[in-house]
Amino acid sequence: MTDSFVKSGPNPLGEAAGLRWLAEAHSDGGARIAEVIDVSEQRLEIEHIDSAPPSAAGARAFGAALARTHAAGASWWGCPPDGWSGPAWVGNSQTPLVVDRDHAKATWGQFYAQHRIDEFARRLRADGVIGADDARLYARLAARLDNGDFDVAQPQLVRGAGHAVARVHGDMWSGNVLYDGASTGAALIDPMAHGGHAETDLATLSVFGFPYLDDVYAGYDEASPLADGWRERVGLHQLGIVIMHAHLFGGSYIGASARLADQYV
Repeated sequence: MTDSFVKSGPNPLGEAAGLRWLAEAHSDGGARIAEVIDVSEQRLEIEHIDSAPPSAAGARAFGAALARTHAAGASWWGCPPDGWSGPAWVGNSQTPLVVDRDHAKATWGQFYAQHRIDEFARRLRADGVIGADDARLYARLAARLDNGDFDVAQPQLVRGAGHAVARVHGDMWSGNVLYDGASTGAALIDPMAHGGHAETDLATLSVFGFPYLDDVYAGYDEASPLADGWRERVGLHQLGIVIMHAHLFGGSYIGASARLADQYV
């Protein structure tokens, strides 16, 4: 019998849809995703992932597998996973999804500006967490994003599969990536899956540190070369999760978020 882990959350059915959507790529070499065993409106039961020691080889295998997960593609910027059941947001942070294709943005920059930077800056301002100066800082960055100043191509495998939008995990910090010693190196749990840019997942993985991170990047780039200058955009893609943490937890995330934004205005 498969060992399992039971959890609750704001939308177990939606999280299960995200896990299953990401898992569709596994048969094509994509990353291992914790299997959904049972789900209801109140609880989600998933496969328990046995951990293994981190290694450079595992990291490279995971990087290559993640590239293939991203290459499974998505229908539009911010789209929810297939089979989505729930509101137009995901997670405890209520991070926006774009559930209607007719409301989708044409570019990543426009999506990221409206549904990540503007959205969380507005919440921070409304809660009195930031003042007018920081609000203007985020607005300047959003304007640059909206103008397309940071729009670049997806990695090669995503483009080669004919997709403009990657299939992303959406909350790929180190706690949600578990080295497991299996053929793809690591397994993913707890997604906020949606259609996004592959560079966002890679950057998010670096926010809190990750063992053998450079090997993950090397394995990824070897399997699916990234657009030129991707390392210079890491901070920009990190900002989405950091500004969300500023909204949820305050504290040092508030200043960290502003410092990241300031690098790109």
